[in-house]
Amino acid sequence: MENEIKILLVDDEEDFRKLLAFWLQSKGYCVITASNGQEAIKLAKSENPAIIFMDLNMPVMDGTDALKKLREFNKDVPVIIISAYVDDRRAKEAMELGISGVFYKGKDFQEGLSLLETTLRTHKQLKK
Repeated sequence: MENEIKILLVDDEEDFRKLLAFWLQSKGYCVITASNGQEAIKLAKSENPAIIFMDLNMPVMDGTDALKKLREFNKDVPVIIISAYVDDRRAKEAMELGISGVFYKGKDFQEGLSLLETTLRTHKQLKK
């Protein structure tokens, strides 16, 4: 990619986080990672990612609480929630806080990439 797009990937499951990060890097994205919501907030402030993939179920600070804090200082960054459960009540709560979509852990990474690319295209058009 000519101008690298920075993704913040937040998930407490190390194997999943490393695998998804590696896969996204192989597609040309710059990926920074965090293992909980508290780390994610610090990185979102210091690294200014173009988009955030955030798990809902994490220790220290879960994805919903992290999203609330994130929206206090950045209302615009697109956030894609990662969930292992299709019917997660927290995903519904996150939608009210302004997310761009939900990526389910059991799905093919290609679906996550499609969601990512669609979100980035839409977000760039909105900023113009």
